Amino acid sequence: MQNKVLVVGASGLVGTAAAISFARAGWPVVAASRRYPQLLDDANIEFVAMDLQDKEACAEICQKLTGITHVVYTAVYELPGLVDGWSNPNQIRTNARMLENLLGPLAHCNQLQHVTLLQGTKAYGAMVGPMRVPARESQTRVDHPNFYWLQEDFLRDHAKYHDYNFTILRPQMIVGPNHGVVMNLPPVVGVYAALRQAEGLPLAFPGGVDRAMEAVDARLVGDACLWAAGNECAAGETYNLTNGEVFSWRDMWPAIAQALDVPLGEDEPLSVAEYVLQREDLWQVIVARHDLVPNTLEQIVGESHHYADLCFAFGANDAPPPIFVSTVKIHQAGFNQTYNSEESFCYWLRDLRYRRIIP
Repeated sequence: MQNKVLVVGASGLVGTAAAISFARAGWPVVAASRRYPQLLDDANIEFVAMDLQDKEACAEICQKLTGITHVVYTAVYELPGLVDGWSNPNQIRTNARMLENLLGPLAHCNQLQHVTLLQGTKAYGAMVGPMRVPARESQTRVDHPNFYWLQEDFLRDHAKYHDYNFTILRPQMIVGPNHGVVMNLPPVVGVYAALRQAEGLPLAFPGGVDRAMEAVDARLVGDACLWAAGNECAAGETYNLTNGEVFSWRDMWPAIAQALDVPLGEDEPLSVAEYVLQREDLWQVIVARHDLVPNTLEQIVGESHHYADLCFAFGANDAPPPIFVSTVKIHQAGFNQTYNSEESFCYWLRDLRYRRIIP
């Protein structure tokens, strides 16, 4: 029986990367999301429109999907404003139902072998208190309001009942090509830089106190999904994912300015979320001047401008507690891919410029 993967949430950061990784490895890929993933245009991938919140429609679509052996589940429902929604009961319940609406009917119509589920550092309680340093997958579950635990508990029971394997991946601050998504910083930084330049201002770092951070390139996460699907040692396991190093925004900022061909400025603390969305008229002037793809600011930043303020520690006088995760476990299991975080961030900025999303 030939393996065939269904990538759910294919218009998002991890979904797009995973679909590309599997397609390049020769797998038949079905990409599912509410909106068509334009970044998969040239990847020879089948697309199916799917709204995971519509239980009946989801079941109908799943009945038409045949031969699916593997699932990469990357879909997420986020409320406007992003951060406040992470503990919202409605958002938590909605995300839990979305996974159930998919896997329930899909397992009845296909012979599933493996499901990959995405989590993140919220699993370690980063939003409710200091994390252990480093956070390890073996640590006791931190009970706090989030949808991870509802999804994970359902997946474990469902996998046992239907006799398939699963792997949970916990990537740290993913960086990639997608714009208009909930948590991807390159499009936000690119827009911010363009607006500053149009106002005759240098690219000032807008954040608060400096701190060490971790990130992971979307290509690494996509390849980790492929690795987990094809390796028995990953069955039933949870793995943290990072590029393999730490970085500082201030240290990276000169390289970002160079990648965008804009002058570097002194620090200027400000809310990127507020600054960006107050300048729609100026952005449309920039779009016309540089012959960019005609997107609104909202179509480019999605909810990621709120994520930028969080990652840049805007308004913080003291360094937030460190958010470091150990990746020893997945390296010891045999997945050893790494990326230079500065090169990764600048690579995706240049990609956005090449695709005329930013100037």
